[in-house]
Amino acid sequence: MKKFDAVKQNLETRGYTVRVFPTGKEAADYLDAAIDGKSVGFGGSVTLDALGLYERLGSHNKTMWHWKWEDKDAARREAQASDVYLTSVNGLAETGELINIDGAGNRVAATLFGHEKVYFVVGRNKLAPTYDEALWRARNIASPQNAKRLGKKTPCAVKGDRCYDCRSPERICRGLVTLWGPMMGVEAEVLLIDEDLGM
Repeated sequence: MKKFDAVKQNLETRGYTVRVFPTGKEAADYLDAAIDGKSVGFGGSVTLDALGLYERLGSHNKTMWHWKWEDKDAARREAQASDVYLTSVNGLAETGELINIDGAGNRVAATLFGHEKVYFVVGRNKLAPTYDEALWRARNIASPQNAKRLGKKTPCAVKGDRCYDCRSPERICRGLVTLWGPMMGVEAEVLLIDEDLGM
């Protein structure tokens, strides 16, 4: 798909493996075949949930996800020690930077260290032309939508229009990670999907 040519090339230049899929179903089929007999941790992601990956991978892998477990802290800890980690991004620049904002820190921490492989599953709506625009998207589109989804009483969730850099105790934007490339010792693969997925 031509719209992904530039970002694919830039991601590959930075050291990522990149695959492009027309649909989320095809990406889910690929992951279901590629990950087998592993322990798999999940980061909080509407994209992963929409693709039904926890259920599919759980049939032949050990899966840990705090969205699906009653003991959320145990799920987060076990996911940190998994062989493979799946997540998405809040923003992806065509220049190749991956941006995530997190509240508890488990999702961003897991993209940095400790896994054999990390998969980033990314819908076309996460893509922005530049780093600054991808960061703007992460702060002003993804984060307010996530705060609203979680029922937080932050200015961004109430007004739904932008980040207010608030000091609310319910603030979910507490840490920002920009990946300029895969971390040393971690294999990383980006799945680009030609559908709008997640927030």
